[in-house]
Amino acid sequence: MTTMRAQRSATGATSAAKGAVLVAERVEMTFVSPDSSLEALAEATVALAPNEFVSIIGPSGCGKSTLLRILAGLVRPTGGRVLLHGQPLTHPHRQIGVVFQHANLMPWRSALRNVTLPLEIQGIAADIAERRGREMLELVGLADFADALPRDLSGGMRQRVALARALVHDPEVLLLDEPFGALDALTRERMNWELLRIWEARRKTVLMVTHDIQEAIFTSDRVLVMTARPGHIRAEVAIDLPRPRSPEDLYSPRFMELSHTLRDLLR
Repeated sequence: MTTMRAQRSATGATSAAKGAVLVAERVEMTFVSPDSSLEALAEATVALAPNEFVSIIGPSGCGKSTLLRILAGLVRPTGGRVLLHGQPLTHPHRQIGVVFQHANLMPWRSALRNVTLPLEIQGIAADIAERRGREMLELVGLADFADALPRDLSGGMRQRVALARALVHDPEVLLLDEPFGALDALTRERMNWELLRIWEARRKTVLMVTHDIQEAIFTSDRVLVMTARPGHIRAEVAIDLPRPRSPEDLYSPRFMELSHTLRDLLR
């Protein structure tokens, strides 16, 4: 019964766009080379409401990361459109922050200088940039590591720096592409807690691509399920666990029911 409700709810994605912050409307993406073409996305529709946390899961190669990059304005779709507050989005925008699976920090810059880099590019005064950078490092729990180089930080700490960098210009939307996929299981679990803490403190609109069903359920208000390539959203599952989430939620009957629903949809 839960699965049927989830599948039907996906058809209402366009109606949810009315009050949405960021919308992908029937987005298509085909990559063309001299020898061949690859259809990655087929009429994928996503609508993100203000302050909600949404995750996308789906088979490997189904176009999840491509969809996220299109929503970030980093890639132009071959069909459909992306709207930010109802206006067409055709290039990266300051109201959208992005965190990828790998932190991609500049190895010669300290944690603080990595965080302040976007502000430096914008021409923000050095004292203001440093104050904002230190505030973000405090938010992600790295205030004592402002002068550390990336080589001196753990994988989880480097991802926190990347998250702080994405948040330093106070974007309205945060897009996360498997941000903890390269971390070990225990560190990944701690980072999920940290991510929820930061989200509760700042209340951004978040879209996260993940392969981890438990991570998707634990963090999200909704989970979108994509089909195999060419990908589109085949189902939407509302996560009705109470907030704030607690470790006990992971073992609750409802959590298990949601997990089974998502696994069935992926099959």
